[in-house]
Amino acid sequence: MTVILVEGESDRVALEVLASRVGVDLPRIVTVGGASGARRARAELPDDSILGLVDAGERAQFERVIERVFVCDPDLEGEFVRALGVDGVEAVIAAEGELESFRSLQNQPALRDRPVEAQLARFFGGRSGNKRRYARLLAEAVPLDRVPEPLSALIRAASHPSGERS
Repeated sequence: MTVILVEGESDRVALEVLASRVGVDLPRIVTVGGASGARRARAELPDDSILGLVDAGERAQFERVIERVFVCDPDLEGEFVRALGVDGVEAVIAAEGELESFRSLQNQPALRDRPVEAQLARFFGGRSGNKRRYARLLAEAVPLDRVPEPLSALIRAASHPSGERS
């Protein structure tokens, strides 16, 4: 049986939303609570074929114990920012009524001179539940022809676990 290991809930949510949008049933997704949980999770699933989704900075921890790893650079949110563009991401934030909050965050001294991608990363990670909520919203907003490659490749691999390609 194939199982997908992901670092966090936002990864799981994004995969589920995207798979639903393209009409693919994914195998079981296990959230490991950060890359350091990959070894423990792998030990609990010794007979399963494992696919993994991980942030670039945590890649080595997943690759030590998982056969096929798909890497988000630098992370899930960064992949969506590239796919949607800053304007597209800001449109999602505006639709949630939080653009003014984002603008306020951008003007904080520690962030005002940082690239907008870094400001967005801080926005997504700044409130409890924000990463998960925005993972869903960004996965719903991204055009299907611009789904980030690590996510689309993982969905393809999970839907053809024997290595077949459509």
